[in-house]
Amino acid sequence: MNDFRTSKLKIAIVSPPWFPVPPPGYGGIELVVSILAEGLHRRGHDVTLFASGDSVTETRLVSVFEEAPYKLIKENIYLENIHSLAAYEMAREFDIIHDHDGTGSRLLGALVSRLFGIPVLATMHGPANKPSLDYYTSVSDDLHYIAISNAQRSDYIGLDFLATIPNAIKLDEYDFSPTGGDYLLFVGRMNEEKGAHIAASVAKKLGRKLIMIGKASEEHEQKYLETMVRPLLGKDIEYYGEVDLAEKVELYKGAECVLFPIQWPEPFGLVMIESMACGTPVIAIRNGSVPEVIQDGKTGFIVEDEDGMIDAVAHIGEIDRLACRQLVEREYTERTFVERHELAYEKALAQSREQASPRVNAPQKLLEV
Repeated sequence: MNDFRTSKLKIAIVSPPWFPVPPPGYGGIELVVSILAEGLHRRGHDVTLFASGDSVTETRLVSVFEEAPYKLIKENIYLENIHSLAAYEMAREFDIIHDHDGTGSRLLGALVSRLFGIPVLATMHGPANKPSLDYYTSVSDDLHYIAISNAQRSDYIGLDFLATIPNAIKLDEYDFSPTGGDYLLFVGRMNEEKGAHIAASVAKKLGRKLIMIGKASEEHEQKYLETMVRPLLGKDIEYYGEVDLAEKVELYKGAECVLFPIQWPEPFGLVMIESMACGTPVIAIRNGSVPEVIQDGKTGFIVEDEDGMIDAVAHIGEIDRLACRQLVEREYTERTFVERHELAYEKALAQSREQASPRVNAPQKLLEV
């Protein structure tokens, strides 16, 4: 195994198969994976990305599916296993494997780690619940876990985390605007937990213009859009659907503020740092990682409910847009993100060296078909 301090690493990064890396519109896990893979590659590491074949990357790309099978997402456990098996069959080629895929993939990762002694890191992208906590605890001896916020980490009670590494953006893709416009903005999936209906209600009660953008490609998203959001639309409250990055940045720059009325313990909200990178403050309901990302009264406001959001809009002019940008420059850039992962890899490799060699004589491949 390579010495991290004297040579570069052979790194496998396993993305979920559902959307290309980077995603053309919706920007969740796949966007973060793209930033990490490209950043590690530019720093000289030998990176192999396991993602759908329509992904775009400077790294080596290995694919099971020629196109991202997002229409089959309901069959996730089967397709995830097929996808992740491709990575873990090649496990002995790598110094370290970094898995961003789902639960089935984590089980394969734990098995590979146990058989071969190769460190497998698993970044948690979702919130904790009892089934997931029980599952991840059962394989915790063989995986190194990374949290994306302290709020998420604290929810996984009893799970030993290697590091907490917040998500990041490519800062040069988000232009700063020292002034905002006259409309409010909502960015997020059409899903009740994201609270688009609350943003629309806030704008309607204030008599303010609101633009909403976000994907509604899945059946439950379409149902939510039709039943809870569309009845609130009108001349001043518009839903644009999904937009590309360039249009999204222009909308961020032109907004007076972004409304982030999340109704669930969001582990990390990229919308918050995207908005602040453009200088646009965020008004968010206190939940999940919100208190870690927003500096209340400095880069936005943290409120308790819809009424608090309504009150905060009146004070948004008190926020210094430059302070919003500077926070992202300090904490959420690609460089900081990649360096934090390199430190985590170093720590995982050091722990692996301290442990005994692989606990069993492993076959050359994880599975023989």
